[in-house]
Amino acid sequence: MYLCTRNCSSVSKLMLRIAMKSYNSSKKMSKILKPVDYQPVLDMRQTEQGIKLIKEFFQQNLSTELRLRRVTAPLFVLKGLGINDDLNGVERPVTFPIKDLGDQKAEVVHSLAKWKRLTLAEYEVEPGYGIYTDMNAIRADEELDNLHSLYVDQWDWEAVICKKDRSLKCLKDIVSRIYASILRTEFLVCERYCKLKPFLPQEIHFIHAEELLCMYPDKTVKEREDLIAKAYGAVFIIGIGGKLSNGEPHDGRAPDYDDWTTPNEDGFLGLNGDILIWYPVLGRSVELSSMGIRVDKESLLRQLKLTGKEEREQLFFHQKLLNDQLPLSIGGGIGQSRLCMVLLHKAHLGEIQASIWPDDMRKECEKLGIKII
Repeated sequence: MYLCTRNCSSVSKLMLRIAMKSYNSSKKMSKILKPVDYQPVLDMRQTEQGIKLIKEFFQQNLSTELRLRRVTAPLFVLKGLGINDDLNGVERPVTFPIKDLGDQKAEVVHSLAKWKRLTLAEYEVEPGYGIYTDMNAIRADEELDNLHSLYVDQWDWEAVICKKDRSLKCLKDIVSRIYASILRTEFLVCERYCKLKPFLPQEIHFIHAEELLCMYPDKTVKEREDLIAKAYGAVFIIGIGGKLSNGEPHDGRAPDYDDWTTPNEDGFLGLNGDILIWYPVLGRSVELSSMGIRVDKESLLRQLKLTGKEEREQLFFHQKLLNDQLPLSIGGGIGQSRLCMVLLHKAHLGEIQASIWPDDMRKECEKLGIKII
């Protein structure tokens, strides 16, 4: 595309800049995964019924498996309390003023990692029990593709643990129980819709991010994830956030919810991780859950220092934790739309949820046989 700006008026130049920005954005957005010979197994009516089936069945299984009670969650929280999750630290929350609070700012949540821990304390939940909720969020900086949307829906959960449970053994046990709930849900869906065939393995494989790096030292993070997921079908990668031997973290994590610096019994750092599966429809790995044992006082202070975020120590949430007013806990989020997408063998999140997608992406999906809602 060639645009000449010589001898243009200021208005014309502005219009040309807008057009160029739109063109560049369109080029970026058009890069989606294109499944070969894709044909949706279920029509739109069956898909909606399948979504309802999965959401109702899985959350009941999760609740029973981990002994969680359902609670109501906020869509937004006040800015400046340190409650909102800042993800990798660069994503901008959607912010708006509240008229009746003197235009004090509120933020649409990115996730509920910290809010859930405050709620455990408020409800005085005992060790071995926890809470779960439907989390709905807006992530305006998300790069849109088959697996990423502006709208995020998760089952966010959090459970109280004892000090002795801050261990890799406890983490693996919880991961295995969550994966068992996923397998039961897959079985139910395939029984209901016989054209869908199960593809998940019966066991989930555990590996630390450092081990994975040593296996594939010349590969990128995404390539490593794809290779290990394809090899085992389902994998939990431990130790997300801390630097590996190459000086880089496997992926980013905020310093004030997951514990990624405490040594574990396998001789590595980190008590958190991600559940990934190999997804044949797209021929790549898909992350279904991010979770972990949460920071205690020592790991919070250590991780804030490592990331240069010591000023957060004065925030409401952090003061609660540092003053022993919050329980030790483990928790995470499980993507609702993503789980529905993979269990219903869909190629794009837009087949599961109603969101905003670029026009060129919608047109490209239509050519590929992907029916965006």
